[in-house]
Amino acid sequence: MKIVVISPSQDHLQEIERNLGGQAHRVVLLSGGKGQMAKAAEQHSPDLMLVDGMCCDSTELVQVEHVTSHYPGTAVVLMCATQTSEFLVNSMRVGVREVLPSPASPQAVLAAVSRIQARLKGVAPTRSAAQVLAFMPCKGGSGATFLATHLGLQLAEQRRVLLLDLNLQFGDALSFVFDGEPASTLADVAHDISRLDASFLAASSVKVTPNFHILAAPSDVSEAMEIKPEHVENILNVAVAHYDFVLLDLGRTLDTLSIKALDRADRIFPVLQANLPAIRNAKKLLKVFKSLGYPPGKSELVVNRFERGGDIGLDEIQRSLGVSSLRTVPNSFKEVNGAINEGSALSTSRASPVSKSLAEFALSLTPAAEEARSSLLGRLFRRA
Repeated sequence: MKIVVISPSQDHLQEIERNLGGQAHRVVLLSGGKGQMAKAAEQHSPDLMLVDGMCCDSTELVQVEHVTSHYPGTAVVLMCATQTSEFLVNSMRVGVREVLPSPASPQAVLAAVSRIQARLKGVAPTRSAAQVLAFMPCKGGSGATFLATHLGLQLAEQRRVLLLDLNLQFGDALSFVFDGEPASTLADVAHDISRLDASFLAASSVKVTPNFHILAAPSDVSEAMEIKPEHVENILNVAVAHYDFVLLDLGRTLDTLSIKALDRADRIFPVLQANLPAIRNAKKLLKVFKSLGYPPGKSELVVNRFERGGDIGLDEIQRSLGVSSLRTVPNSFKEVNGAINEGSALSTSRASPVSKSLAEFALSLTPAAEEARSSLLGRLFRRA
C-alpha cells in the first residue's frame, strides 16, 4: 500500500516511518502542513494519506474535502492533538476515515493502517463470533443504562456477557445490578494495558452472575481522562475472543473514544422516550450515524417506557425519524425505579412486563432461533 505522511514535525515523520518500516508499505514523507494535501494526492496517488498537525478548526477541513472528493481512491486519516465532538463529526462528513491523536502511538497508527488496507482489499477485519452491542441515550434519563444492564442479565442466562461502562465521567452501570464497589475499573485496566489478557480482564471485572461481568467506569474524573481510544480497542480485541456478547454502555458525548466504540459495534441501539425533545435528538443522532458511513441496518431505535395511547404514537415517531420499525419496552416506572433505588436487578419472572420484553429482545439476538424452547422466552412462558 502506498502511504503519504504529511507533518510539520520531523520527529513525528521519523517515528511514523519507523512504525511502518517493517510493513512492506511504500511510504512518502512530506514535511509541512495540510496545504500540501492536494499536490501530494495529484503527484503520488496514495492509497492512504496520514495528515498530522490538524487543529479543531472545522474551516481547515475544506482542503481535506477537496482531496476526498477529487481523489476517492485515497483514504484520509487525520492526526489531531486536540479534538472536539464537532470537529470529529465534521471530519467524518467530509470523508475522513479516522481521526487519531497527535502524536499517535505506534499501535494506533498500525491499527489504522491495517483497517484501511483491509477495507481497500474488500476484506472485513478478522473478529470472533461475539456480538458487540452499543447502547446510547438520545436524551438524559432515557434508560439506556438500565436496558443495557438488564438485557445483559437476560443474555447471561445462556451466554457469557461482558458489559463495558464507557460513560467514563458519569458511568454507574454497575450500581443498577450490584450493591457494592468494584475492586478495579476500566481506568485500572488502561493503566496496565500491557498486562491485558483474558485472565486480567476477567479479574478486573465484577462478576454480577457467573456469566455476566461488568467492567466499571472509573469513579475519578481525572482517571477517566487517561483512557484513550486505543485502550478501548485493545480491551474489545480481548473481550470479543472470550465472551459471546460485549455490551457497550455509552454516554451522550460523541468523541474519539465513543466513535471508536461505535465503529466496533455490530449493532447500535439509541434509546429514547416518546417525547419531542428525545425524538429531535434521535433524528440528530441518526444523521451522525449516516455521516459516519454506518449502514441503516446497524442501528435500531428503542422506545423505552412506551405506553399505548400516549400523546405520541409509534407511527408518528417512525414518520418523524424516517424509520420502518422500532423496538419498544413497556412502561413500568414504579417497579423499575424501585429496583434501581435498591441497587438490585429487576425480577426476571414473567409477572414483570419489562423483563418479558427484554427476554424477547435477548432471544432476537441469539444466533439460533430454534433454541427458543430451551432458553429465555421459552422457559419464561413455561413457568408455572
